[in-house]
Amino acid sequence: MRLPRLVLPNQPHHIVQRGNNHQPVFLDQDDYRHFHDWLRAAARQFKVGIHAYVLMPSSVQLLASPTDEMGLARMMQWIGRQYVPYFNAKYGHSGTLWQGRFKTSVIDPDHYLLACSRYIETEPVRAGLAGEAGDYAWSSYAHHVGLRPDPLVVDHPVYWGLGNTPFQREAAYTELIQRPLTKAELLTIENTVLKGWPLGSDDFKRQLEQRAKRQVLPARRGRPPRKPEGPCA
Repeated sequence: MRLPRLVLPNQPHHIVQRGNNHQPVFLDQDDYRHFHDWLRAAARQFKVGIHAYVLMPSSVQLLASPTDEMGLARMMQWIGRQYVPYFNAKYGHSGTLWQGRFKTSVIDPDHYLLACSRYIETEPVRAGLAGEAGDYAWSSYAHHVGLRPDPLVVDHPVYWGLGNTPFQREAAYTELIQRPLTKAELLTIENTVLKGWPLGSDDFKRQLEQRAKRQVLPARRGRPPRKPEGPCA
């Protein structure tokens, strides 16, 4: 069950946008470069911090924090208005490029931000596009491990907490990403973003419901438990 999309200011979100019917949305290096540049421009314009990303041949994944409730939607809409006409004109394509609205999950930064960042940056390895995360050019991996600064990336405070110096942070992140995520972790991250559920502890989810003043998880199926009957008079 998918719930109405939940977006909260100053909270990290895992975002997935796929090509329509899984069709390719990037066909050469210029396509990736143009999208990267437009993503950077849109993130600045709509005040969204991009903490991690990967651009795959038929999908885009981001880890991003908006400063207001409309920032993510406006950023993605603006990019679409730039990239889709560019792509269609270049390749003689017509019709929609993306598969509906982007999907998103609110992330508990204390428990899942680094796991989500690792999930995003190792996606090319799981997809068989690279032997190691560092072999893939279009992700934030190189930035986080100190191989190449990326002006698109805004480091989250949780990443800064990995060390007091850039070298310490990069070394700690390198060690983290060398530990493969478990199958359970992979399934949890994937399922929450595709279904629009928050990713975090039970306390985090309760706090989200209080903050958002709405349900953030689907209701449990089945009848509610019966209340015990009182003693007979």
